[in-house]
Amino acid sequence: MDYPQAVIAKAHKMEKLLQRVAQGEPLAQVCAELEVAVNEKQLAKLQAKYKAGGERWETFLDGRYGHTQKVHSAMRAWLYERKEQDETLRAPKLADEMAEQFGVRVAAGHINYLLRKRELTAPPGRPYKDPAAEQEEEQPPTTTEAQDNAGIFFPGGSQGRDGGSPDP
Repeated sequence: MDYPQAVIAKAHKMEKLLQRVAQGEPLAQVCAELEVAVNEKQLAKLQAKYKAGGERWETFLDGRYGHTQKVHSAMRAWLYERKEQDETLRAPKLADEMAEQFGVRVAAGHINYLLRKRELTAPPGRPYKDPAAEQEEEQPPTTTEAQDNAGIFFPGGSQGRDGGSPDP
């Protein structure tokens, strides 16, 4: 199994810590020099685990350490450049392009997360509409047109009502 370098480095630090403490160095001093935080209770567990594992640093590699990164720095650079070239691109389209370009499928939500970190996303909400263009599209009817068409909606005036008084 491929372990991240940080996990391997931490396992080596734990081995050094145990070896130096076994030689008689004070725990607090060794922890300060190696920049690790281990108390007496944790030290006893580490020592037992180290002995049970054959006194090898690989003993400390088990357990959860996270997942491998799919999106590396070259992919992020490509993504940011692509979005700057064409601001109208949205995450699903970028995800498809990344799959073609790099052979890695990335969720649209993660692409949006990466774009938000660089402030390359569109503002939330509905797209902005230009009021001048909106006025050109819609021309409200003039008041005389509205009054001329009023009879269509109210035929016969007051005649069709339920027992109301007639119009004066």
